[in-house]
Amino acid sequence: QVQLVESGGGFVQAGESLRLSCAASGSTFSLNYMGWYRQAPGKERYMVASITTGGATNYADPVKGRFTISRGDVENTAYLQMNSLRPEDTAVYYCFYTSRGYTYWGQGTQVTVSS
Repeated sequence: QVQLVESGGGFVQAGESLRLSCAASGSTFSLNYMGWYRQAPGKERYMVASITTGGATNYADPVKGRFTISRGDVENTAYLQMNSLRPEDTAVYYCFYTSRGYTYWGQGTQVTVSS
């Protein structure tokens, strides 16, 4: 089993920034990829950003140029730097960790962007 602990959500004004953190522990594996999905009320969950062990990244179109995902110095940690936040970024953000065919999820953190 892999446990994920995420943090960093909150309430901000449009144009401000937040940084989400995610740390995986337990039966982790050296080859994995991590990232975040988000889900707004009444909408489906979709992937916002992901990063492989090797540092390859992928972003959803709505966040390209504003969000940056990175790996931490501590193994199995990841960060999502969110700049120029917009009201439409309001959602619950879920960290995920995928390795050896399994995907694990964090508890979710609320991000609210006010106009």
